[in-house]
Amino acid sequence: MGAFFGVIGRSDAVAVTYFGTDYHSHLGTKRAGMAAWDPKAGLQREIHNISHSTFRSKFEDALTEMEGTSAIGCISDADPQPLLIRSNLGTYAISIIGVIQNADELIRQYLSFSGGHFEAMRGGHVNTAELVAAMIDQKSSFTEGIRFAQQVIDGTASILILRDDGHLIAARDRFGRLPILVGKGENGYCVSFENFAYQKLGYEDFRELGPGEILEISAEKIVQLAPPHEEMRICSFLWTYYGYPTSSYEGVNVEAMRYRNGEIMARNDQERGFDHHLDYVGGVPDSGTPHAIGYANESGCKFARAFIKYTPTWSRSFMPASQQDRNHVAKMKQIPVHELIQDKDLLFVDDSIVRGTQLRETVEFLYESGARSVHMRSACPPIMYGCKYLNFSRATSDMELITRQVIMELEGKEGFDHLEEYADATTERGKAMRQAICDKFHFDSLDFQSLDGLEEAIGIDRCKLCTYCWNGKE
Repeated sequence: MGAFFGVIGRSDAVAVTYFGTDYHSHLGTKRAGMAAWDPKAGLQREIHNISHSTFRSKFEDALTEMEGTSAIGCISDADPQPLLIRSNLGTYAISIIGVIQNADELIRQYLSFSGGHFEAMRGGHVNTAELVAAMIDQKSSFTEGIRFAQQVIDGTASILILRDDGHLIAARDRFGRLPILVGKGENGYCVSFENFAYQKLGYEDFRELGPGEILEISAEKIVQLAPPHEEMRICSFLWTYYGYPTSSYEGVNVEAMRYRNGEIMARNDQERGFDHHLDYVGGVPDSGTPHAIGYANESGCKFARAFIKYTPTWSRSFMPASQQDRNHVAKMKQIPVHELIQDKDLLFVDDSIVRGTQLRETVEFLYESGARSVHMRSACPPIMYGCKYLNFSRATSDMELITRQVIMELEGKEGFDHLEEYADATTERGKAMRQAICDKFHFDSLDFQSLDGLEEAIGIDRCKLCTYCWNGKE
């Protein structure tokens, strides 16, 4: 995923940006960077690899080595950012969040007429921030350039720019799939992906950018460079998994949504006649826990943490580069509470079931620890399509998804013509898919939140939500 944070004011902005960017560490694990602007020193920039370390440990020196009244920082799961660019629009630092599906096409088109070049990374890859900058620089102003870039990009690109006059330019992606919020403080403004980040730093909620909206921000005021589009498709997965519990998007708090989501799943089970004895309900830590609390509260079954994640040394299971190593670390982190597992009937809620690899090992671990039965619930609908807007599922092919694999086994490619039926728990195909996954993973029962249930839990009109990964609708 990735995220950015920016500050502009009348006093030092580096420290605030340092802490504000660090508060986004849950959104990226590969690289991070900071850029600052000072009237005397101009633009400065620092980038580090954070694959095996924390943001704070890598950027402590920036607190003394960088200076300025405006600064931006980013956490990235992709390319090094922010970049410093010198062009016809001046010198500026740029960071983006999102994914560009047609990058190769845009690169070929640009090189065919510009006579310019890109810095090539490993395998000839071009940094997405540099590519976006090249699109922007084809126009005579940042506003025109950003509008142009977002029109030609197939995918998603939210943009944060620090100009050589110290002003910030923030542009939310064209369909508002990702949030950008603005906080206001005594000394100026900040721009953030997560609003709790600036709330903890002395800023108050000021406004949220609309889809495609572009703002220029100085210490004294905010100027709208381009109004928002009417159409919005904010990512629903922000609430089920990616978003930090204390954050709110479009006025909807993440933790509160997850409680509602769990309550709805419990009601659905009751309506379908699910009457298995359960000793405890728990979450597949940590993102499944609030959904499980909601389920437990509504069902009346006791909530318990039957196993605990050991995080002091491995805070994130996806830090290693290979999937095999990630799975191994995930297994090492699971510490059982035998009194809550031995001879117990358990129901767990996971935020989602994508490939299912780690979930399979979790269930095996529970049975090895003495569980009598393990029931599984997914807090979102069956994932039928790999995300092409944010790449949250990390699936490079739809066939990496456990749902697609099972459908292929059940019916062959013909089954892909009936994905809507497979997603529906009330159809014969839907029941068959769920039972097949149960058999593979040794669940005693399995179900998924419905799309209607997810929409109800979020509380935003479905026409404003991106649900592509579940129903393939853009």
